[in-house]
Amino acid sequence: MKIENIADLRVLIQAARLGSLSAASRALGITPAAASAALKRLEGQLGTRLFERSTRALRLTQSGQLMIDYATRAFDLLAEAESQMDSEHSALHGEIRVAAPSDLARTTLLPWIDEFLALHPEVSLSLLVGDQPLDVIRDEIDLAIRYGEPRDSRIVARKLLDTGPVLCGAPSYLQQRGIPVVPLDLSSHNCLVFQRGGKPYSNWRFGKGGSWTEIHVAGDRYCDDASLARAWAIAGAGLIYKTEIDVRSDLAAGALIRLLPDWETEAYPLYALLPSARFVPNRVRRFVDFIGRRFAAL
Repeated sequence: MKIENIADLRVLIQAARLGSLSAASRALGITPAAASAALKRLEGQLGTRLFERSTRALRLTQSGQLMIDYATRAFDLLAEAESQMDSEHSALHGEIRVAAPSDLARTTLLPWIDEFLALHPEVSLSLLVGDQPLDVIRDEIDLAIRYGEPRDSRIVARKLLDTGPVLCGAPSYLQQRGIPVVPLDLSSHNCLVFQRGGKPYSNWRFGKGGSWTEIHVAGDRYCDDASLARAWAIAGAGLIYKTEIDVRSDLAAGALIRLLPDWETEAYPLYALLPSARFVPNRVRRFVDFIGRRFAAL
């Protein structure tokens, strides 16, 4: 075998993914000189150039791309072997990287994460919170929890919950501005807009008797964090059209009141997204099963 150090392949993969040796060295916790030496060592052992170098970036050669493809598959096979060696009853260990929407993390996931980590003290969890969707493959996420039908055929999706948005507002707002009776009434209300899927969520859909109405709404404030929009709604700043699971405790407490209850809203299911069907570490699979049971019990 020509390749003498498997760690050199990790440098190759990270350099290709991040676009530079300096970024790869930071990601791997080594010096830039060590990363450069690893790449030169690989090229010497293989007898070919793996990157075309310029002052701005690295560009994979055809040989480099071929090696990346096989090296990635090799590391996936090693991960699968490690996963298979862990039985369902053995102690879980290692890190789980989870990406989740801001409001869902705060209102629902945090106590479940605490419970899971208490059951498995050798597991650590990195929670990446935000409403900007991450790429589970490019960003090396073990699990992304996202609303909406998946669009990337490369990833594996497991449905966690069938849900949809509800229109609601705080009692203080409704006392001042009145209660909308039909969707068209929203044109005279202050509607709180936030991002969904990286875009402003300002077209709200309502259905009745098989017919659907889409209302373009507007208000005096906009944010890229849905949890902030919910806080504004509770404070009486305006109406919000928000996934029911995120506002269920606010509705139960009377902080928000559901509006237009006789109208349907579009389905907006919740999924667990995994980067691979085969190479799922046992700790990740068990975590998905754990939260799947919690969502099913809601």
